[in-house]
Amino acid sequence: MSPSLYIEPIERLAEQFRRLPGVGKKSAYRMAFSVLELSEEDAKAFSDAILDAKRSVRLCSVCGNMTDGEICSVCSDTDRDRSVICVVEDSRDVIALERVREYNGLYHVLGGVISPMQGVSPSDLTIDMLLRRVSGGEVKEVIIATNPTVEGETTAMYISKLLSPLGIKTSRLAYGIPVGGDLEYADEVTLNRALEGRREI
Repeated sequence: MSPSLYIEPIERLAEQFRRLPGVGKKSAYRMAFSVLELSEEDAKAFSDAILDAKRSVRLCSVCGNMTDGEICSVCSDTDRDRSVICVVEDSRDVIALERVREYNGLYHVLGGVISPMQGVSPSDLTIDMLLRRVSGGEVKEVIIATNPTVEGETTAMYISKLLSPLGIKTSRLAYGIPVGGDLEYADEVTLNRALEGRREI
């Protein structure tokens, strides 16, 4: 039994942390006790930061990325290459790609992937918004960077079929053997992706 079982405020706090993805019971209690160790001033700053983020963060009206304004910092950057759009599942993918500091094009955030099992259809995603963006004639290439899952592959194929008649170059982010990985431990799908994504050296 948890030592906090009969302390209702701790139970309620831990339960809120458990609602977060990937947070189990032990982690939730650990977070709850960590919050209790904060000073009242720090606890208030913590709760204010959550509420402020919830109230201030919205989706960019152009690409669907998270922003605290009408348009995100990528879309408003005049130095970005507007002829290339990288399609990702969510804003976390934008952050991951931006960390690499190699890509200088624009993004389009789908807000998920097609998943009949989860009740997510193409109309639930921002695919129509993407088609409107590319129909202007400025976009020359769309890089599809959905994750290499069944749903990610399905979504990539669906989008590529829609873009094909428009004459826009469509590419798929290459997936393969990670740096430091051994071939003998890689599965068939990973090896196939590595072969497809090979390049001349």
